[in-house]
Amino acid sequence: FKKDSPTQQEIRDARADAGLTQAGAAALIYSTRRTWQDWETGVARMHPGLWELFEIKRPRPKPKEYLTWD
Repeated sequence: FKKDSPTQQEIRDARADAGLTQAGAAALIYSTRRTWQDWETGVARMHPGLWELFEIKRPRPKPKEYLTWD
């Protein structure tokens, strides 16, 4: 089973959707801000295992509550 590394855009979008800074996202997966920057700019590729860890641990936006009429 081979999993590809995420694209720069996928990394950037997932971090933004989670509401995290680069430093916060990196800390979540026990990495450094500099390494996260390298992944987002394409200097280095993120290992699929780290991407999976980020996807598991990242905060998810809370669903919007439905409006109800009393």
